[in-house]
Amino acid sequence: MDTREVYQLFSATYHSNPSLQKQAEERLKQVEGTPGFISILIQILGSEETETGTKQAVSIYLKNRIRHSWNLEDASAYKSSPIDQQDRDAFKANILHIMVTTVPNNVRVQLLDSLNRVLVNDFPDKWLDYMTQIHALLGTNDAKMVYVGLLALQQVVKIYQWKGIDNRAPLNEIIESTFPITLQMAQSLRNENSIDAAEMLRIILKTYSSATQYELADPLQSNSSLVPWITLMLHIVEKPIPPEIIPEDLEERQKFMWYRVKRWSCQNLNRIFSRYGNPAQLGQSSKKYVAFAENFSRQFGSQILRVYLQQTELWIKKEVWLSQKILLFFADFYRDALTHKLTWQIMKPYAETLVSHFIFPQLCFSKEDEELWVEDPVDYVHKKLDPLEDFTTPVTATITFLMDLAKYRHKFIFKKILTFIHNVLNTYRDAQPESKDPSQKDGALKMIGCISDLILRKKSGISQHMEPFFTTYVFPEFQSQYPYLRARACDMLVKFSELNFENEANLATAFQGVTACMRDTELPVKVQACLSLQCMIRHETELLDLTNQIDADTLSSVMEEFVEVFSEELTPFAIQLTEQLRNTFLRIMHDYQESEAILDDGKLLDSELDISDKAMAASGVLKTITTVLLSLESTPDLLAQLENALLPVITYTLENTITDLYDDIFDIIDTCTYSIKQISPTMWRVFELMYKTFKDTGIDYIEEMFPSLDNYISYGTLTFIQSPTLQRMVCDIIETVMTSDRLTESERTCGCKLIESVLLNCRGVIDQYVGSFIELIFVYLSNINNISSSSFKFYCIETVVNCIYYNPLLTLHILEERNLTQAFFSIWFENINKFSRVHDKKLVIVTLCSLMETPIERLPPILQTGWPQVLEVILTTFSTLPKAEERESEQHKDNNNNDADDDDDVLDEDTEYLEFLTREAARHAHKIDVYIRFHEVFVGKCPTALSNFV
Repeated sequence: MDTREVYQLFSATYHSNPSLQKQAEERLKQVEGTPGFISILIQILGSEETETGTKQAVSIYLKNRIRHSWNLEDASAYKSSPIDQQDRDAFKANILHIMVTTVPNNVRVQLLDSLNRVLVNDFPDKWLDYMTQIHALLGTNDAKMVYVGLLALQQVVKIYQWKGIDNRAPLNEIIESTFPITLQMAQSLRNENSIDAAEMLRIILKTYSSATQYELADPLQSNSSLVPWITLMLHIVEKPIPPEIIPEDLEERQKFMWYRVKRWSCQNLNRIFSRYGNPAQLGQSSKKYVAFAENFSRQFGSQILRVYLQQTELWIKKEVWLSQKILLFFADFYRDALTHKLTWQIMKPYAETLVSHFIFPQLCFSKEDEELWVEDPVDYVHKKLDPLEDFTTPVTATITFLMDLAKYRHKFIFKKILTFIHNVLNTYRDAQPESKDPSQKDGALKMIGCISDLILRKKSGISQHMEPFFTTYVFPEFQSQYPYLRARACDMLVKFSELNFENEANLATAFQGVTACMRDTELPVKVQACLSLQCMIRHETELLDLTNQIDADTLSSVMEEFVEVFSEELTPFAIQLTEQLRNTFLRIMHDYQESEAILDDGKLLDSELDISDKAMAASGVLKTITTVLLSLESTPDLLAQLENALLPVITYTLENTITDLYDDIFDIIDTCTYSIKQISPTMWRVFELMYKTFKDTGIDYIEEMFPSLDNYISYGTLTFIQSPTLQRMVCDIIETVMTSDRLTESERTCGCKLIESVLLNCRGVIDQYVGSFIELIFVYLSNINNISSSSFKFYCIETVVNCIYYNPLLTLHILEERNLTQAFFSIWFENINKFSRVHDKKLVIVTLCSLMETPIERLPPILQTGWPQVLEVILTTFSTLPKAEERESEQHKDNNNNDADDDDDVLDEDTEYLEFLTREAARHAHKIDVYIRFHEVFVGKCPTALSNFV
């Protein structure tokens, strides 16, 4: 292909005609593996004549091509053509030069992603001149080249961001050769005021952040490095921003580049102090930094604290403006500093001022809060009531600072905090109506709610005063003219949920207030009222009406609780409720897709967090759907109707490969198929989609898929045995699980259990697969000493036992043909004591019974001479079966005991998974009637067995 044709194809990918778009995309798929194709893309990107839209289309395509095909294992997984060496060389030789030329920002973002992917795979061994290219760019006087050099340096440092000391040797070399250069640049840039200077500074500081994220490299620990870097960052924090360049719009000001530079300075200073430089907070894994921490806290900790306190004082006086991120980092640093005696002594004289003038104002209801409440109450709920949204805000950091201050410096500050709150509340109560400031009462109540745990301690000395406190300061706000104070009254019931009201009239007042707030006209008040019910008592189902208005993750647990409590009452409305939840899910996912589209456009500021939050909210809805299904387990007819309602939820998630939601989706599929105990045509369509998902993106989720796959075989047996296509799909899944290098032995256990499910449910109809099953298992049994997991070894053995039970003569023939008979029976009988569960013992008995009723002349010689041992094993196993049944019954009772001691050991994940497999095995136990088989063999219906001993 020539450059012109490729250019036209990419121009067509964003054409207004969908037909032309599709044709172009299909053609690109056909030619992507052509040698030299990426070289053509490089030419298009580097040309000044290429339209911006085409450059963006090419850059996104290139990013995905590299993501899926640069690494050969990825190429195999995605079934895409590997990238030719010629194209690899062309990319490495030209990518940095392209970013210097005419590439717009939204294209550069995509190219940086591609660059990072290549570096992860190839640096340093397969890209030997990369650092040479960087040094060449940094050593010029061309601002664009220096800028790209800084971006390139940032990308290579990022690949070591989360690596331990043992894998960071190349990073140390990078730091030693480049950081002195970037430090000198930064020292010069900090004196400028241009946006370009700020952008370069930001990249330098972000690169420093990546280098210090997980470990602190030796070259950065010496004073010769620390002094200039810490000094630089403190100067940036203190740097006055000329008023004439500061945006007037507050939202734009928050994003203003110079405040982002200050924010990265704070983040680096905080990170070094909290992770490496605070002796009071070094964990066991950080003991190697003890000497560094002593030096840093003494030389720099107090210096950073004084600068922060000085800036805070200027902010209190309104002499400087600080962004939300900077306030967050100040609060975080104060929280860490109060734990170390040296920095606490510096902070101590400022503590009361910090409470009254730094913490309190940030907790009060602000003008910005009011604007958001009025203009977009749904967004207000997200930002103020949803912990996922609120996690990285200065208010959250400030609250944590307040809580730690009250907890760790209790004797000095706790009563002073309470006195301050009391004074604010009394001032509000006693003021004339026209001079009352309701936002201050809101802040005071929020403050006392933050330290509720300390107040309710028996030794606090004030817990007994909280009931009258509520009657005086909280309950009146249920009728407040200010909606946010009504919401705050509900929130106080959440914060003090452990408070026991001695006066039943007060409890009634609380219930009446919450009930009224649930019917409030203001959405945030209604949401807060619903949240408060979780901590009080079950009420009416108004909560369900909120699900289609808002997708805040905080409502999920409350919603699930309501569904569990009102399962009987909800049954008549189950279809309507499920459809409502489905619609909510699809609406959230529509927003999710829009956020992903923003991410592809290169607008990275908030979209990644938004995508994560949407995924969490969607997960909450799916969990609620599962709760609804479980509550209807006794009504299979109704569940069958719900399958069609849920089909769009399942198909959307799997077809769009929303991997974050696979766990929840497979729970829903498992619940549907298990509860109904039959597989409808709708769910068979879902099975085909599950198979496609497994082959594309789902192999890592085999443990989550397994219960559903087992259900399909167990409850859809008739359809399964009549469909060679379905059989091939399941056997392909089994083969992939047993052979893929991506899976662990624990995950391969699912392959063994799937084989068992097929053999037990499809007796007599899948003979053609028995040989391949045995071959898959003996890959591991032939090297049994190399199996590290005892459970996987056991399930491999049991799989062959299942094959013998399925068809003794066929299996023995296959074992004999491969000269495996003696090896297998030796392994089996050596491990017979591992067959300890009821299901295992039943399987042993019926399998050996099947062998014993086989005419002896048709058995392999090794078995003809080993009948006494076979008989001994079968009798011993049968004699221990009753005790195993008794033990399993006791375990079942223990698992259903809701009064279990909360201090019992928590099971680790492996143990829990083995217990899960035990429960799965029990589902097949009814298919093995061991007593009838034993009676048939030994009492007279099968004289062949006994004749074998004559």
